[in-house]
Amino acid sequence: MSYQPVRNNSKVLVTGASSGIGADTVRLLCEQGWDVVACARREDRLQALAEETGCHYYACDLRDRVAVEKMAKTINADTPVTSVVINAGGAIGLEHVAHGDIDNWRAMYERNVITALNTAQVFLPEIRNGGGDLVFITSTAANETYPGGAGYTAAKHAEAMIVRTLRMELAGEDVRLIEICPGLVHTEEFSLVRLGSKEAADKVYEGVAAPLLGRDIADVVAYCLSRPPHVNLDKIVIRPVEQANANLLTRTGNAKKA
Repeated sequence: MSYQPVRNNSKVLVTGASSGIGADTVRLLCEQGWDVVACARREDRLQALAEETGCHYYACDLRDRVAVEKMAKTINADTPVTSVVINAGGAIGLEHVAHGDIDNWRAMYERNVITALNTAQVFLPEIRNGGGDLVFITSTAANETYPGGAGYTAAKHAEAMIVRTLRMELAGEDVRLIEICPGLVHTEEFSLVRLGSKEAADKVYEGVAAPLLGRDIADVVAYCLSRPPHVNLDKIVIRPVEQANANLLTRTGNAKKA
């Protein structure tokens, strides 16, 4: 299904676009005729994505506020960005609270919260001026928790507070605040980065017949952005049918803990 832009000169920035949900969102929006800028740290991956899709790209470490400000100045120079899909983030490890690595917790906070805050703050003035959208890809981890997940769920809960508070602070303005909370999504890197090996990553999805794919989340993003400007899809939780919550999956026909 094709979802068309509803704002004039629609220009979308997608962060965390070097793989997974971000890359699939760039692909789908480009297919549908949006003007897309892909952002991530790995320039080689962005260049390959640009060659594949025709998107523009900008390599940036979103933890670096000065770098984010420079990026905004560059990509807003001709046509300002009207929508920002804040997708960058990630998890590290599955340590229980009693044994949690403080460096991992700090890194997850920076990857999920600081990147989201920097991006939202820097692009918000133009969006408030001309009307537009901030779409936050958080997680069901922003709503729940599970054993071994406190570092990641704490970061995602914190990120969710940005969008949920902004929605109140910007009430009455022509800015849509949208939060999309994916459950189990099978991407090439999320579990690999989190667990450190392909074998461990594969076990996350073992026995699950149909986990979500990055394209499924991209489809929801495109749908949200293409609604009439007065329609705001505040919060969407999306899971595979086989997932009841963050800690309960149906694997090969039997309900088991994830």
